[in-house]
Amino acid sequence: MAAADIGLIGLAVMGQNLVLNMSDHGYAVAVYNRSRDKTDRFLSDLEGERRIVGTYSVEQLVGALRSPRIVVLMVKAGPVVDDYIEQLLPHLKVGDILVDGGNSAFTDTNRRVSGLAAKGILYLGTGVSGGEEGARHGPSLMPGGNKQAWPAVQDLLLSIAAKVDGVPCCDWIGPDGAGHYVKMVHNGIEYGDMQLIGEAYHLLHAGLELDADRVGRIFAEWNRGVLDSYLIEITGHILKVRDADGEPLVNKVLDSAGQKGTGKWTATNALELGVPLTLIGEAVFARALSALKDERVRAAEILPEHDGRFHGDRDAHVGFIHDALYASKIVSYAQGFQLLRAASREYGWSLELGNIALLWRGGCIIRSRFLNNIKQAFDREPNLENLVLNDFFRGALARAQAGWRKAVVLGVELGIPTPAFSSALSYYDAYRSAHLPANLLQAQRDYFGAHTYERVDRPRGQFFHTDWKRELESQAG
Repeated sequence: MAAADIGLIGLAVMGQNLVLNMSDHGYAVAVYNRSRDKTDRFLSDLEGERRIVGTYSVEQLVGALRSPRIVVLMVKAGPVVDDYIEQLLPHLKVGDILVDGGNSAFTDTNRRVSGLAAKGILYLGTGVSGGEEGARHGPSLMPGGNKQAWPAVQDLLLSIAAKVDGVPCCDWIGPDGAGHYVKMVHNGIEYGDMQLIGEAYHLLHAGLELDADRVGRIFAEWNRGVLDSYLIEITGHILKVRDADGEPLVNKVLDSAGQKGTGKWTATNALELGVPLTLIGEAVFARALSALKDERVRAAEILPEHDGRFHGDRDAHVGFIHDALYASKIVSYAQGFQLLRAASREYGWSLELGNIALLWRGGCIIRSRFLNNIKQAFDREPNLENLVLNDFFRGALARAQAGWRKAVVLGVELGIPTPAFSSALSYYDAYRSAHLPANLLQAQRDYFGAHTYERVDRPRGQFFHTDWKRELESQAG
C-alpha cells in the first residue's frame, strides 16, 4: 500500500543523513540501495519511532509512494544517474518527479530535464551542500530544473534546509541545470577558500615557524572576526588534534590533495564563457601539483633549496597574512559571482545573485560572515558588474591591500608558494588598471597572423591591419 511521502535511492552517508533529516520533519520515506545489506544495516541501526521503510527493488520503491511520486537520487554523478532513470521510467506516471541531489554536471541536467519533460516526468537538479553534518541537520539546497515540480517539493526542501535568522537556505534557482550550475560554482569557490587557507597555514607554519598549537589559536582568533566562516573554524579544530604519539595529526597527513572534478568544471566553464576565474583556476592546479608527490620529492633533492629564513616582527606578519587571506577571499567570491552573472546571461537563467548569497549563509561548506554583505551589495545595485566595486568590499580591499602585498612578498622571499594569494592580487591590480600590455599582444597577433587591432584614437568596433615588417622597412629607408 502506497504510504510514503518520498523515496530515496542511494544510502551512502549523504543519503542516509538526508533520510533521517526528512524523517525528523515528519516525512515518511521509502529507501532503496543497490546493496540489500546496506539497506538492512541502515534500517537496523534506526533509533526511535520513524516512518522509514526499506524496499528491495526500484519497482517496490515506486510502489511504496503516494502520487505524485517523488524520488530523490543520491548516487554517483554520471552514467549511474542515467541508469537509474532508465530503471525508474517504466514504473513512473506523468507528473511524477525525480530529484537528482548529486554533483551532476549542469549540462547533463540540461539534457535530463528536457528529455524527461517529453515523457511527462518532472526533473529537478538540486545542489546539496554541507557534507554529512549538513545533510543530517540542514544543508544548503539549490534546486533547479522543471519548475512545474517546485510546488510539490517546496515544503519538503524548505523544511529540511538549514535556517539562518529563520530563513531557509533554499530557494528556486532557475530552469534546466541552473541548480547544479550554482552548486558547481559553490564548489569552485570552496576550492579557492581551501587553497587560500592552506597558503595562510603554510606561511604561518613554515614561514614564520609557528607550531601547530599557535597556528590553531590564530585561526580560532580569526574566526571571531571578519574571517568568520566554517572552513576557518574547522581549520582551528584540525590543528588541535593529536596523533597517538602526541604530535599534531595534520603533520602526518600526506600532502597530496584529491578532487572530484567540480572545481575543474568551474574553471573550464569560466574559460568557455571568457570569465577570468584566475584564483579558482590556480586552486585546481595547486591540487594537481600537490598530487605529483613523488616527483616533488625527487625535485627537492635536485633543485637548489632556497635558504631564506624569517627575520622580523612575527606578530605584524601574522596580521599581514590575515589581510591577504581576507582580501583574496573577497576576490574569490567576486570572481565566482562574475561567473554566475555571465552564465545567467549566456544560458537565459535570470539568476538572482543576492538570493544565491543567502542560500550559502548556512549549511554549506563556504558559509561565511560577509555573505550578508554580498546580498546587500546586489540588493543595492542588481546590475553590479563586480563585487570589488561595491563600497563595503572596495573599502575592505583598500584596508587590507598593504598587508596583502607584504604577505605575498614574504612568500617570495622565503620560497613558499602562494599561487592563490598571488593570483588574487594580480587580478585586483589588473582589474583596477586602465591600461594593460594587451596593446603589444594585439600588435603581435596582427604582425604574425593579420588578426587586426582597434586603436585608442578611433571609435570601438573599427579594426585595422598593419604590415609591420614593411612599415619598419619603409621607416628605416
